[in-house]
Amino acid sequence: MDGAYSTMIERITSVQNPDLFIMTYSKNLSVTNLLLIPKFFFIPTIIEKRKPLAETARRAGWVGCNILINDIPTQGKISIIRNQQIADIDEVVHTYKHIAQLKTNNIENRGWLFDVLNCVNSIPTTDFSLRDVYTYTDVLQEKHISNHNVEAKIRQQLQILRDKGFIEFLERGHYRKILF
Repeated sequence: MDGAYSTMIERITSVQNPDLFIMTYSKNLSVTNLLLIPKFFFIPTIIEKRKPLAETARRAGWVGCNILINDIPTQGKISIIRNQQIADIDEVVHTYKHIAQLKTNNIENRGWLFDVLNCVNSIPTTDFSLRDVYTYTDVLQEKHISNHNVEAKIRQQLQILRDKGFIEFLERGHYRKILF
């Protein structure tokens, strides 16, 4: 859960939105997990608008939001501490530098890139085909209703993911995820 919906949308669509750190801790207040989500992984579709507060509430009509963490690609979740184990600093820095290649200030482009990346991440095998990604065409069409060329957009985003080192092209219509 987070703050006001309109403020959150305004903030993440600006170029000055902050990174997000998520921390969990034990009953004795020791940190168990610390996760970094870089600011360039935030898109409006991961922000869920909550119902306005009831008329009887002190702040009647106020609308909050939820951050849909599960809708953020796994590449955008960097573990700094996992199960009370601190990650190797060089590995964290390397991971951040690698995913920083996905940074774009254009919200629409960012949305497409991360939506297609989530589709690729959902494919259970390391090697996959264009046809595998096309099975998500309806899902992507629902998210991007103004686009009437979803399959072409998928191919474009796969090229971007290839150029940025997240997938590799094997042969026509066949790809491999690059795990890091």
